[in-house]
Amino acid sequence: MTIQVTRRGFFKLGAAGLATSSMAMMGFAPEAAASSIRPFKLTHTKETRNICTYCSVGCGVLIYSRGDEAKNAHQQIIHIEGDPDHPVSRGALCPKGAGLLDYVKSPSRLKFPEVREPGTNEWKRISWEEANERIARHIKADRDENFVATDSEGRTVNRWTTTGFLAASASSNEAGYLTHKFVTSLGMLAFDNQARV
Repeated sequence: MTIQVTRRGFFKLGAAGLATSSMAMMGFAPEAAASSIRPFKLTHTKETRNICTYCSVGCGVLIYSRGDEAKNAHQQIIHIEGDPDHPVSRGALCPKGAGLLDYVKSPSRLKFPEVREPGTNEWKRISWEEANERIARHIKADRDENFVATDSEGRTVNRWTTTGFLAASASSNEAGYLTHKFVTSLGMLAFDNQARV
């Protein structure tokens, strides 16, 4: 069965629909329609700018968190999106970057430093202070043992070739510059950045 609508009838139906929707927009909507309006989900959130952690592109992200900001109260991240003001990505994110909220809220995400002692197969949680102290101790021990001040002809070389350093690609240019200055001041020659790998 087909419905025959004339051109004039079509315009009348369209005008009636427009009038009905306009009345609804002006507040003449039934209670059920009015109760379906939700507040904007980012209202009363704190916005934090950051860089995506996945690859060497370094796309900018906006992280929205909510909480009462009381002392010792942690903010809850509720939304992550691309930063339209970031010069690299201008608000665009790849599928991995768009899924950062799942990464942040993953129950298997590692949140604390862990160590596996020699001869064991179990990981144990340690404090950040202990992790930094262990790293510094291992760096110093290896450098003291393997630092080369002069070559075979007596020329000063001041190099340390038994340890290397791979910098994070999501760091800023300033952080990369400081990292490079730090590792070269130790005499380390094997230095690279994930952005180039």
